Amino acid sequence: MKKKVTIQDIADALGISRNTVSKAINNSDGLADATRERILQKAVEMGYKQFSYVRAFASVAEAELPSSPGFQGEIALLTSAFLTQSHFASTMIDKFQGEISLLGYTLNTHRVTAQNLRELTLPASFQKERVRAMICIEMFNRPYDEMVCELGIPVLFIDGPNKRDGYSLPADQLYMDNTTEIMRFVSSLLQKGIRRIGFIGNWEHCQSFFERYMAVRCAVLLAGVPMEEQYCICYNGHDDIAEMLDALEELPDVFVCANDFVAGDAIRALFSIGKNVPEDVRILGFDDSAESRISRPPLSTVHIHTQVMAFSAVQLLMSRIKEPSLDYRIVHTQTDLIERESTTF
Repeated sequence: MKKKVTIQDIADALGISRNTVSKAINNSDGLADATRERILQKAVEMGYKQFSYVRAFASVAEAELPSSPGFQGEIALLTSAFLTQSHFASTMIDKFQGEISLLGYTLNTHRVTAQNLRELTLPASFQKERVRAMICIEMFNRPYDEMVCELGIPVLFIDGPNKRDGYSLPADQLYMDNTTEIMRFVSSLLQKGIRRIGFIGNWEHCQSFFERYMAVRCAVLLAGVPMEEQYCICYNGHDDIAEMLDALEELPDVFVCANDFVAGDAIRALFSIGKNVPEDVRILGFDDSAESRISRPPLSTVHIHTQVMAFSAVQLLMSRIKEPSLDYRIVHTQTDLIERESTTF
């Protein structure tokens, strides 16, 4: 069996520290671009698991793609949000755009307004006759998404409306793995005898938030530990989270948060009511945003591999364009737990 390549193997091959390699692979700050590029090239060359798909896709491209495919049409990006550099999808979109441009497609972004959502209308900039396929990000309004699915154009949703009622959109869907690392984290706490575990976030906002919430509940349930409902706080970003936390008779040992931004709000709210992280309560986020690394304390989180999400999105859309009658696919890509000071015991 082929030996699994580790971060230490890459560090040894380059004669540098393991920490430096880890920073490059996890896209952390504090490295020169040339150093980061050298490390990532070596990781690809050695077949490190996180980058093994790069070689696979490269070989497919070299074998199957024409050198100059010509203009193939527009891929329309529909979004109801402003995708800032802090949003996990921003880096994914950059890679996605680069890959589809090699295939002859352009990527145009169309902002879906509140009025569009209410009236079930497409943005004025959207020209159906030009669009070969669509990719939807931050599109969690189910009636609107159903309308999009009825346009007769191949569509891929990155995340989507929650499925607590068991209903899934008739479309391809791409998610990060929202379950494995949270369940592993919670299970490790339970094994240490820690029982008071809560969740902060609006689990009905989208499917990913719902999956993260259910991961906490499932891990606790499977351990035979009762879930204390007072520690499940449905926070939508507009409520007074400090007031909600201050109303608790007692804080749990740990809060798992729907994402890093919710976690940041929780940390600031706790500080405002005289509580500290991790001394009074530990906090776990999700996304591994740039803000998670400069948070005080540095935030434990779950890292999303945006490059593999971009490659997966390309493959899902291109195969759907080629074969519209394929059964719908729901794909989850790997994530990794990153433990920092906010969950120190």
